[in-house]
Amino acid sequence: MEIDRAIKESSDRRLQTKYNNAVYVIQRTFALYEFEQVAFSFNGGKDSTVLLHLLRAGYYLHKEKTDNSHGNQLDCMLNCPIRTIYFESPCAFPDINLFTYETAAVYDLHLEIIRSDFKSGLGTLLTEKPIKAIFLGTRIGDPNAVGQEQFSPSSTGWPPFMRVNPILDWSYRDVWAFILTCKVKYCSLYDQGYTSIGSIHDTVPNALLSVAESSTMKENFKPAYMLSDGRQERAGRAKKISSKSESTPVLSNGLNNIGPHKNSFLTASIIAVGDEILFGTAEDQIGATLCKKLQTIGWQVAHVAVVRNDVDSVAEEVERRKSKDDMVFLFGGLGPLHSDVSAAGVAKAFGVRLAPDEEFEEYLRHLIGDHCTGDRNEMALLPEGITELLHHEMLPVPLIKCRNVIILAATNVSELETEWECLLQLPSPPIVRMAPFKSKHLHTMLSDIETAQVISKLCIDFPDIYIGCHRKSRAGPLIINFVGKDNTRVELAAQNLCERFPAGAVREVKL
Repeated sequence: MEIDRAIKESSDRRLQTKYNNAVYVIQRTFALYEFEQVAFSFNGGKDSTVLLHLLRAGYYLHKEKTDNSHGNQLDCMLNCPIRTIYFESPCAFPDINLFTYETAAVYDLHLEIIRSDFKSGLGTLLTEKPIKAIFLGTRIGDPNAVGQEQFSPSSTGWPPFMRVNPILDWSYRDVWAFILTCKVKYCSLYDQGYTSIGSIHDTVPNALLSVAESSTMKENFKPAYMLSDGRQERAGRAKKISSKSESTPVLSNGLNNIGPHKNSFLTASIIAVGDEILFGTAEDQIGATLCKKLQTIGWQVAHVAVVRNDVDSVAEEVERRKSKDDMVFLFGGLGPLHSDVSAAGVAKAFGVRLAPDEEFEEYLRHLIGDHCTGDRNEMALLPEGITELLHHEMLPVPLIKCRNVIILAATNVSELETEWECLLQLPSPPIVRMAPFKSKHLHTMLSDIETAQVISKLCIDFPDIYIGCHRKSRAGPLIINFVGKDNTRVELAAQNLCERFPAGAVREVKL
């Protein structure tokens, strides 16, 4: 069988692993279901084209194993007469329709053409036909791939069937490696610079493949397989931009950037992802250390939160903070475990999908060998189109930056120290050093009642200075903190407070 032979003769070890895993899923499906109970969803795109030829190989190997007979070798090589579902849309590219019908004819696919909407059309088909499982070309990172496994029952509210996803863990690179290695025909749009094909209304050639002809000034495009960064696969799809309020939160006490003593500053949020912190089995030392680090470079920490190891919890918190603060630092929940949901949460917050990042996967491979390939390359799934890898020679793998969200890999203070220094040493640091904060600390044994009105009045007189109070114990002294960018103003505010009380009642203390 030409597909199986091409893969076995290939020197691409990664592709061989992907192929073997996918074919195993296909053979397993044919063993679990009768052939007439299985269908294939084909849309003419590159992913479903790959799946078609995997099905041919899987069907051939399944028949070879179960029948112990090769029969007609030509039929075995070319045909897999599986029931094939095609949702024909008036918004589809004519090239896609043409390729679909030609492919169905060549490989003897039994087309079931549906012209209604996906859900109702599928419901009608499943009522009329004995279909129990459908092969899909879904890949991790596709909008509908969240929570799916290689075998996943249909979602609640949908007609009941088993979704079978043989290429769930394949990347953009894997798809084109298969197509080029096996020399299979694909839709001609991919040779015109299209890298991900939707409807005629929301799809254009990928600008990253553009080649300007100096003589004719005509814009041409390289073929899709020449896109080097698979994260930009959907760059040719029109994106919906939601309007968000970009208003800066007004702090109730100092550092408002107002009045004649205005000093610029940037704000940051810190998000810890960890059930263990919420359960009380671990303490968050990284967040406290990060607050100090940001303070030393003149950043104001506006918010610190701890959220559950849950995609929605992470997404909701990131969504709230990314539009309010200049930078969001997130740590915890990064890795291959079921509880490592930080990357997925960030992707959801930005409304993008997770997609395999081949550069990041190479770093992982050097770090932990081939354990990150095949079913485990979910470690290299990063938010698509918004991810920047922050490289530093002191880091075993780059840090991940998604627009104004930095995902830290640190699990303790020592690792944070290293990552922080690397961030500051980058050629184009994502965090800008600002004028440092100046602080002064006073303490007094006066009661809260005696000091409350004076301190409140001081906050009004010095809106550019943060004035806060705390006690280490209820019976101990009241500590009053003055923080600002202008040291003269900080000293003046502290002096003003001291003058409101008898001499010696309020004294400076070093913290």
